[in-house]
This record gives sequence, structure tokens and C-alpha cells, in this order.
Amino acid sequence: MKHLAIAMLTLWIPHTPGGWGALAAARGMAARASSIGGLPALARRLSPAPLTIGRLHYDGGGDWYANPSSLPNLLRAIRAGTGLVVSERERVVQLTESDLWDVPYLYMTGHGNVVFSDREIAALRRYLLQGGFLHADDNYGMDEAFRREIQRVLPDHPLVEVPLDHPVYHIVYELAAGLPKVHEHDGKPAQGFGVFLDGRLAVYYSYQSDLGDGWEDPTVHGDPAEIREAALQMGVNLFAYAVSRP
Repeated sequence: MKHLAIAMLTLWIPHTPGGWGALAAARGMAARASSIGGLPALARRLSPAPLTIGRLHYDGGGDWYANPSSLPNLLRAIRAGTGLVVSERERVVQLTESDLWDVPYLYMTGHGNVVFSDREIAALRRYLLQGGFLHADDNYGMDEAFRREIQRVLPDHPLVEVPLDHPVYHIVYELAAGLPKVHEHDGKPAQGFGVFLDGRLAVYYSYQSDLGDGWEDPTVHGDPAEIREAALQMGVNLFAYAVSRP
């Protein structure tokens, strides 16, 4: 694990639709603390409120609520791996509600269709352009719908494969091989796609991986411990990246 990765984790504070804030003083203090290994305690001291994950409630018929034990387990892994103050459970959010702006990491999953209204398209576009982070996790069956809808959100910014040297694979845990493969699906390799806005990874799409299944309680799918650990490490990296970008 890299202590330096936590150096910026105190930057996130709840925001309003008017824009994103940053704690400049906290940035400097955290950077100094990174050199002496004091980051977990500093993160607890400076974080103004527990951070959390937003689970996206979308329309279209897909099961946006899939894998109910996954996000509480991921939040527990984030707390253990970074020392960051996070909530016990995720928050369910809709794109047209104001609490969208309280979550630094927006997560969507499911097995079926996704449909965004015009208002939701505009809200998600604004969220992403103003610094928000979306993680779309195909639970097998969401691929076609997600690709269609994200094209509507950001028509001038295509999904591209995220290179293996990107911080999402190294920021806290070293995942040199990239996105872990949790379940077989079509037997294709796991791929991490992204949408970049001015060089910033704003959307991460985990395809042919099923991270959410890997985050679930061990008894749900019976996955090997090392697979679950790799999936959780990937999730910690994604969350750390989402809350630590300047």
C-alpha cells in the first residue's frame, strides 16, 4: 500500500450544484504528513464529514440495486486501507436530486437496461464536468445500454481503454495487471474503459470484470479470497482517485 496515495484524500468536501470546493490548507498539511507517515490520523482530523459512495438509482428496468452487500464491504475496505473517515453504507441518489452533489464517487451497476431522461443527462454532464466521478460496473447485461447513455451524456468524449500506468491501478494498491477478472461472463478479459475530460479520468467503466460481485459477502458467490481481495483493492483505488484529484 502507498501512503502517498492518501496525501490528497482530505480534499473532498460536500458541494452544491454551484461548483466544487477544495481544502487548500489541508492539501499542504497532508502532503507534509505524507513524508512522516502520519496520513491516516491526519485524514481523520481534517475530513469535515464522513465520505460515502452514491449508488445511482436510474430508470429503464435494470436492477440498479444489485449486489446489496457490495458497497458496505467496499466502504469498510476503504476505511481499513486508507484511514479515511467514510460512512457505513452508501447513499442512494438520483441524478436530478441535490444530494448528487454530496457524493464524490457515483456508482452504477445492473444487469439490464439504463435510460436517462434529458434532465438526467444534463445533470450528469454537469456533475462530471465540474469534477464528479462516475464508476459504471457492468454486472453482465448493462454494456449496450451504458455505452448508449454515456454517449448521450458526453458525445464529444469517447470511451477509451485506461492505460495500465494510470493512477487508478497504483494509487493505493499496486494492480500492475489492471482491472481484476472476477467472473467469467463471456470469457473475455476484464477491461477498464474511461472517459477523460481535460486529462482527468471522469468516468471509469469496468467491463467483463464484475467488481461488485467481488465486493459482496464471501458466501454470496463463493469467490476465492484472493479474487475478492483484488476486487476490493481495485475499488479502494477508484475511490481514492475520485476523492484525491486536485
